[in-house]
Amino acid sequence: MILRKIESELLQTINYFPVAGIIGPRQVGKTTLAKKIKELISNESIYIDLENPRDLTRLSDVNIFFETNSDKCVIIDEIQLMPELFSILRSMVDLNRIPARFIILGSASPSLIRQSSQSLAGRIAYIELTGFNLTELQKGSLSKHWLRGGFPDAFLAPDIRIWKQWLDSFIKTYIERDLPMLGLNISVRTLRNLWLMVAHSQGSVVNYSNIGKSLELSSTTIKKYLDFLENAFLIRQLQPFHLNLKKRLIKAPKLFIRDTGILHNLLNISNAEELEGTPIKGNSWEGYVIEQILQTISADYHAYFYRTYQGAGCDLVLTKSSKPVFAIEIKYSAAPKLSKGNIISFSDIDANYNFVITPDTEDFLIAENIRVCSLSTFLEEYARTC
Repeated sequence: MILRKIESELLQTINYFPVAGIIGPRQVGKTTLAKKIKELISNESIYIDLENPRDLTRLSDVNIFFETNSDKCVIIDEIQLMPELFSILRSMVDLNRIPARFIILGSASPSLIRQSSQSLAGRIAYIELTGFNLTELQKGSLSKHWLRGGFPDAFLAPDIRIWKQWLDSFIKTYIERDLPMLGLNISVRTLRNLWLMVAHSQGSVVNYSNIGKSLELSSTTIKKYLDFLENAFLIRQLQPFHLNLKKRLIKAPKLFIRDTGILHNLLNISNAEELEGTPIKGNSWEGYVIEQILQTISADYHAYFYRTYQGAGCDLVLTKSSKPVFAIEIKYSAAPKLSKGNIISFSDIDANYNFVITPDTEDFLIAENIRVCSLSTFLEEYARTC
């Protein structure tokens, strides 16, 4: 069992809020975590899986079921399948407002789980569970983690063949069943082609018109579909950072598939040698680093990238209260060098701390107020202070 770092935060949340929501993509470990938490909380608990017909029968009269078990913590899995439950949960909480009244698990963001934010406002706290983070794994796991991604069953697969088989099935199920069930009205073929186009655009500034032309859809429709995939925790649209400078800045977001295992599967990359030889290696590494960092820092920080039309750029800008705190350039190199554009960007952004992050280098200053370090060092020594 790999200890999830979110466990202590979840226990603190449950001990205060009547409803705790654990959200994240399917197969990321939400149910496993909830069942472990079930053993740690003081009051008795009941687990309900909304994909289980037997459990649905138990909820044939929801009000009576909840009233009968008002002294127990009720864990409801796949809550997005019955969004109408939220208004009932609200009334149950108001009748008996105690901590750990309900734990709900969902495979979509609150904005996709209809009515949740309105019905349970002030009663619920959401915590996002991601795949394994590098800080949760043994030292020396970086290469395997980058290749395979963070989904527990994918990362822990006994060999490459099983890893690929698991991801093939996962992607197929998401495209054919899970995303349509969440409300994405799009053909299976178009959705798969969209995923492939996002994979080939990893780390690039999105061009809605070009993607739309390739799929024979409007740019507005493409934007709507990408927003949907982001709310399903599958992609990230990293927004550009704008300063009050008299410079022409890129205004469209960068696109990333959040899990590099999914990315590599879509690109038919099956091992470390193929990953090393692919032209998208640098973009894959950039997305991997960004995801590991954003999983580690506190929610007080907001993430952006910075790029001007003149070519200056910085891969990741972390702000707090609108002030740039970290400016981070990501390089897949054992001997990184700063370009003129990097130096200009660090100067433009004027963050408190500037970093160049690599797979595996010593921690040293490459220039005044610009530090080079490995991803592991940054996560262990610098991101934890965020």
